[in-house]
Amino acid sequence: MDFLSELWRFMRVRKKFWLLPIMFMMVLLGGLIVLTKGSAVAPFIYTLF
Repeated sequence: MDFLSELWRFMRVRKKFWLLPIMFMMVLLGGLIVLTKGSAVAPFIYTLF
């Protein structure tokens, strides 16, 4: 949690709010890859891309 608070403080002080959507999409796609690695849902996710 310390990393997240420090990242938020950096974005707020330096006005780098454009980094927020990039970080959100990286976390979302990373989570999607981790969740579909060995599941039965993987073939359906791959058809989306």
